[in-house]
Amino acid sequence: MSLNLKVEIDPRSGFCFGVVKAISRSEEILKKEGKLYCLGQIVHNDEEVRRLQELGMITLNHDEIANIHNQKVLIRAHGEPPETYEILRKNGNEILDATCPIVLKLQSRIKRSETDGETILIFGKANHPEVVGLMGHVEGKGIVFKEFEELDIANLPPKVTLYSQTTMSVEKLYEVRQMLENAGISVVLKDTVCRQVSGRKEEMQAFCRKHHVIIFISGVESSNGKVLYEACLQVNPRCYKISAVSEIESSWFQNGNSVGICGATSTPTWQMQQARETIVKL
Repeated sequence: MSLNLKVEIDPRSGFCFGVVKAISRSEEILKKEGKLYCLGQIVHNDEEVRRLQELGMITLNHDEIANIHNQKVLIRAHGEPPETYEILRKNGNEILDATCPIVLKLQSRIKRSETDGETILIFGKANHPEVVGLMGHVEGKGIVFKEFEELDIANLPPKVTLYSQTTMSVEKLYEVRQMLENAGISVVLKDTVCRQVSGRKEEMQAFCRKHHVIIFISGVESSNGKVLYEACLQVNPRCYKISAVSEIESSWFQNGNSVGICGATSTPTWQMQQARETIVKL
């Protein structure tokens, strides 16, 4: 018996332009040559990575790049530290740099702050590839933290420059600035949160309010996915996060429910369409 579900895909969900650029460039090479190396997962979505691997993409980790010679290697949207480029060029590789323009600008700004002798705080995740790249551009001199409590306030100088990983929460960034100032520290805030990411929160929440049930699709490792999923839950408790369509359960729905499908900036459109096709058959 059909549940007569009405299903809508959020038109604003899916890849940000930085990821679109990286994947489009990859597909061009793969169609021509059937092989392309990529340093790290091109996007934090296992299903999309698997699709590209079937086309010939080979994912490398940083320990492996010293052994790659005379190949085409893609730098993904997250960016890389200068050392990575040096190793690849030394070994005669052709670098296809798909670093997001917003990340490139951030790298330039943070390097300038380091050159000027500023104390740099980076609001982000220490092991995130974007942050690893940023730390490389300041020779490891930045202080990375995800929560305010991680900072050693007593040993900070009276003035700091505050940057953010591009996919962090805008609200939390400004809360951190306020807490630093409340602790007597002067803060020069460099708001480097990507607005294509942060602006989606309100749009997605409006979309979630329209539906009885929300299916949120995101890779397990996606930082942006975690932020947006939390935003969805704030306005719709019947929001279910999945990383693959096979995880969808019929018990989540009731007859005649309106269902919304949305996702992170690392979620491909084809995966949301696949989820829709699965749900309408219930």
